[in-house]
Amino acid sequence: MTTKRLDDDALAYHAGPPRPGKLEIRATKPMATQIDLSLAYSPGVAAPCLAIAKDPNKVWDYTARGNLVAVITNGTAVLGLGDIGPAAAKPVMEGKAVLFKRFADIDVFDLEVDGDPETFIQVVKALEPTFGGVNLEDLKAPEAFFIEERLRETMSIPVFHDDQHGTAIIAGAALLNAAEVQGKSLHDLRMVLIGAGAAGLACARLFIELGVRAERILVVDKQGVLRTEDAADLDPYRRAFARDTDCKTLREALVGADVLVGLSAGGIVKPDMVALMADRPIVMALANPDPEILPPDVMAVRPDAIVATGRSDYPNQVNNVLGFPFIFRGALDVRASKINEAMKIAAVRAIAALAKESVPASVMRAYGGMSFSFGRDYIIPKPFDPRVLGWVAPAVARAAIESGVARKPIADWDVYRQRLEQMMDPGRGLMRQIIDKARSDPKRVVFPEGYDDRVVKAATVLAREGIAQPILIGKRDQIAKIAEAAGLDLDGIEVVDPPSHPHFEDYAAKFLKLMERRGVTRPEARRRMHSQTRFGLMMLREGEADSIVMGATKAYAEAMRPALQLIGARGRACGMYILLTRSRTLFFADTTVQIDPSAEELAQITLDVVERVKSFDIVPRVAMLSFANFGAVQDDTCRKMARATELVRQRDPSLMIEGEIQVDVAVDMELRGQLFPWSRLTEPANVFIFPNLASANITYKMLHQIGGASIFGPILLGMNRPVHLLALNVDASDIVNLSAYAVVSAQQPEPSKG
Repeated sequence: MTTKRLDDDALAYHAGPPRPGKLEIRATKPMATQIDLSLAYSPGVAAPCLAIAKDPNKVWDYTARGNLVAVITNGTAVLGLGDIGPAAAKPVMEGKAVLFKRFADIDVFDLEVDGDPETFIQVVKALEPTFGGVNLEDLKAPEAFFIEERLRETMSIPVFHDDQHGTAIIAGAALLNAAEVQGKSLHDLRMVLIGAGAAGLACARLFIELGVRAERILVVDKQGVLRTEDAADLDPYRRAFARDTDCKTLREALVGADVLVGLSAGGIVKPDMVALMADRPIVMALANPDPEILPPDVMAVRPDAIVATGRSDYPNQVNNVLGFPFIFRGALDVRASKINEAMKIAAVRAIAALAKESVPASVMRAYGGMSFSFGRDYIIPKPFDPRVLGWVAPAVARAAIESGVARKPIADWDVYRQRLEQMMDPGRGLMRQIIDKARSDPKRVVFPEGYDDRVVKAATVLAREGIAQPILIGKRDQIAKIAEAAGLDLDGIEVVDPPSHPHFEDYAAKFLKLMERRGVTRPEARRRMHSQTRFGLMMLREGEADSIVMGATKAYAEAMRPALQLIGARGRACGMYILLTRSRTLFFADTTVQIDPSAEELAQITLDVVERVKSFDIVPRVAMLSFANFGAVQDDTCRKMARATELVRQRDPSLMIEGEIQVDVAVDMELRGQLFPWSRLTEPANVFIFPNLASANITYKMLHQIGGASIFGPILLGMNRPVHLLALNVDASDIVNLSAYAVVSAQQPEPSKG
């Protein structure tokens, strides 16, 4: 895919449905009736207004302020784009807001402020009554320093410049552990820090708090080492790090240095410079997207080094997402008036300590099955490790309480941790987990609908991102025209034209053998092998492809029929959809295949779905759904669901499963406790098995179209080979996602060769 095409896709993503941008505001209370409106607005809203007027602290009890953060910029230092202005910075601020919500369930208003630094300060200060905290973003140095200083001095809520402190906290955790692995004391380290901007100087200050001696840190900017003889030309923030030294250049500074921290520009450190460092050096090359020096170049001259970067394709990724969501979560939960040094240090030590814990299998599977243990290639947790919330937020909250800046102490830490665990829905990172696992061992995925522009576009993304080895079926010249019209290229994509394939006659003969008792003649077998769908299925059957993704241009039943003929199922196939709501990951079955399954078939469907849910490292809790609870109505459907429940329990007694049961009782534990306290479903269900195809299909589509749930699937279970059928209304991104899952399913041992 060309750079222009990638840019076009990004623009389409931001402009696309349901509306431009990446954020929306949703009500958290009912707004359906006149009674609701009278409570939410006039006249009922007067009661909380008067309560707050009488006691301003009540604002935390009656409004969303306690979970609301402002992400604010003036657009003067946006990513690597420079001073592009506040309006142009808005997409980045929306992205930051999404990360807050995704990782710590914190709501965000992004604010882009025009004007000079003094205006910026006054605007932010005036907005204090709205927010529980302020995240400053993309402010250029040295303005960033005094903007934050002024706001921290005058505001009574946390003000945190993430470009400074977020980077410093994660780098600090990496430094603590790297020094331990290398057998070095922070007190004795000689450090060279490249970059005298906001992040660089914040790192230097925090490293000193951690125990590095200030006089042993040399800071290097574009002009060279910051030296006392040049101090008069420096702003007060850089002047604090000017040193009495003979070193003028980066190369000179690195002689005998223990640590190199880069927060500057890509490629400016050369291997021969690193060779000058002390034994067992620590190199943190954190410029993004291109580090100051790549890890292989460091290891070529210093195999005794520990190397960290800001990139995900090398070990030891220093990424701010390990910090800011969880730091704010802890600060908000105790209504902290500021984020002080004690809270930052607590975050550093919590992140560093987590890296020494045994890494659960779920995290390793999320990163392609790699094995992690504390050492030179694993000095900080992975950025998407779901345990970080439970480690960092309590550490920050406790530090806020102990340092006297908390206004709402936590009474029960066990209850608090349980609440954080509820936020850590493992399904939130499900799609990323699937894609990362696919990248670890890309498989051959065949796409029969090679003339569909959505399929061609998806194939180019899969190849470019290393998710799969796509195979398009069709004539290359025609597919090439489709690609050219869309601004795509076919690099890394195999194209197969059935009549010219070397195994065409062999496939036709094998197809005839399969179908000879169904009225198919030799000429008819050859004719049917011209079908792109059948040819793709034969490639899968004969091992020339590892998985197949098809159905973008056909009704589901029409696509399913040849798959059953040529690949077959282990018993009865079934379809599952994954629904991602704002707070839950839900699994529905059977949504696509079995019209009216028997109790025995439902039991097998349930066991197949449970096995797949467990593969996502999610504990299944199953509700066998009906329109009545526990025999309240004597009906064939109810009896079928009750019988299926017992069959599943006989085969898996450890499974949390209940039925027959209504949806509300399955998800509302308070209602369940009132009506059926003896129920085996002691936590809300996340796996829902429906009595028939109609109820399952209607329900998932209504939740998607009307309820706003995101959907992933359909996932076809029970086939002899990895066969995956698309819905007719898919777009290219849906095809990419299902193809990633097709790769993951192909990575698993085949249960049958059919």
